[in-house]
Amino acid sequence: MVPKRWARRAVTRNAIKRQIYAVSQSFADQLPNAAHVVRLRTTFDRKLYVSATSEPLKLAVRTELEQLFQRACRPPQPEARHAA
Repeated sequence: MVPKRWARRAVTRNAIKRQIYAVSQSFADQLPNAAHVVRLRTTFDRKLYVSATSEPLKLAVRTELEQLFQRACRPPQPEARHAA
């Protein structure tokens, strides 16, 4: 699900979803077999990305997704224990 606040046009939201599916497939062997929620952090403004199929939009989405999936694939860091 890609909310309207991140991308106003349906064609842009659908393009983002296709990118999510494509990038998630490349990380499938590194992620546990489970349902995953992808939460993007960037708004994709129509003024900046005129076309939903533009290369700048695809690159921006793919870059953010790759960063998110790389972060999700990292092993959890042990919590630091502080002496009281």
